[in-house]
Amino acid sequence: MNERPSVRIHPTADVSPQAEIGPGTSIWNQAQVRERARIGPGCIIGKNAYIDAGVAIGANVKIQNNVSVYHGVTVEDGVFIGPHVCFTNDRIPRAVNRDGSLKRDDDWEVSPILVRSGAAIGANSTVLPGVTIGRWAMVGSGSVVTRDVADYELVVGNPARRLGSACPCGEPLRDDTDGAAFAGPCPRCGEPFPPVEAG
Repeated sequence: MNERPSVRIHPTADVSPQAEIGPGTSIWNQAQVRERARIGPGCIIGKNAYIDAGVAIGANVKIQNNVSVYHGVTVEDGVFIGPHVCFTNDRIPRAVNRDGSLKRDDDWEVSPILVRSGAAIGANSTVLPGVTIGRWAMVGSGSVVTRDVADYELVVGNPARRLGSACPCGEPLRDDTDGAAFAGPCPRCGEPFPPVEAG
């Protein structure tokens, strides 16, 4: 009997019965979702993606093939995560202690990562521990994110550095030559930027 009738799980996916999966979510082949992971409604989890224990993923999130989302990561609603993105969680990784004994869970400390609503992370990017990626921010493909990314900020490179802003429609908005942030109507969607905040 399917206990998740509105969830599509490929027969080759390994989804823990202790994971919470929202209605309308699709989990594709060879993906693994660990215990206590929480995935919201309307998500797409791509082929060979790994969602670690305790990870929290919001609604309408797209996680492409071969993404690794490790313990300590929270992803809010409407986030895009490109193929082969890796979220790390240990600032000082070692396999063994000084005495050569294998490290156990209590021998290291998780440094959480937060990805805010609407953000997009390009293919092959790596996000280091303790980072927050702001709302509607955009991380260019192949970037290594070592510091927080502001709302609507566009960052690229290794380490990722500010290139400009990103409209919610996805259009990159480069800073002026004097370093001033873009302001005015977006050339793609015509909406004002920075966006007018509701409330």
